[in-house]
Amino acid sequence: MEIIVGQLSGFCFGVNNAVTKALELIENKENVYCLGELIHNKGINANLEKHGVKIVEKIEEVPCGAKLIIRAHGVPPEVYEKARNNQNELYDYTCPNVIKIHNQVKENRQNNYIFILGGKKHPEAIGHQGFSGNNSFIIETEDDIEEAISKLKNSKMKSLYIVAQTTFSVTKFEKIVNEISEKLNGYEIEINKSICATTQNRQAEAEELSKKVDYMIIIGGKNSANTIKLYEISKKNCPSMHIENKDELNLEEIKKHNKIGITAGASTPKENIQEVVQILEEIK
Repeated sequence: MEIIVGQLSGFCFGVNNAVTKALELIENKENVYCLGELIHNKGINANLEKHGVKIVEKIEEVPCGAKLIIRAHGVPPEVYEKARNNQNELYDYTCPNVIKIHNQVKENRQNNYIFILGGKKHPEAIGHQGFSGNNSFIIETEDDIEEAISKLKNSKMKSLYIVAQTTFSVTKFEKIVNEISEKLNGYEIEINKSICATTQNRQAEAEELSKKVDYMIIIGGKNSANTIKLYEISKKNCPSMHIENKDELNLEEIKKHNKIGITAGASTPKENIQEVVQILEEIK
């Protein structure tokens, strides 16, 4: 059995920054809260909770004066306002690429309607919409395009600014943008392909690797948008499995194949990848 591990697997810069700073923080602080999961990885979040970090879903659950971590995905502006009013000590670990998009939509929202290509329930996309203001709409799939265009036309605005969640599918982005452009003659459209370079390169690598192997293993959280996209890309080219850790490996299925490819999402620690490789090495 040949095992090929994608070179771009594992933590991206934004995730690594958030995890590193959070682990440094819990060594010296008490009464620390995190608004939502720091990253989409059960092991990392469990470790934070083990050290006393309380993961909550709403800012209203954070006590007055408590220390508050803003996770890598970012949050809408109203969260910052509520935290200030609540006298929380903020530790903002929002990914720099996400902050860049926040600033871009703030600059463009005055004269443009804003389409955000991303998950309707994904915290990053929700954060972008918060900074975009009322004249904005999240497009998750092609099925949302007609409603988005209707909202745009009702706004009476003639300029459109399009951005994307940093982990959005490159292929889906291009397909949706092309369809929007075809349907909006007479509108001024500015397209900001704000998918981060790491995501784009990782998706391209998964595409290439999955065409070279008999079977793909994609490691990452089941709620991780970027990991799910790697799985979707891979399974189009060869049989694939999406696992969170080594315990979910289907060894009987894997043994049927000669060349195994492995990639992992941006929230997957290197240790998780190494554990999977070690198990596969033992059955070679």
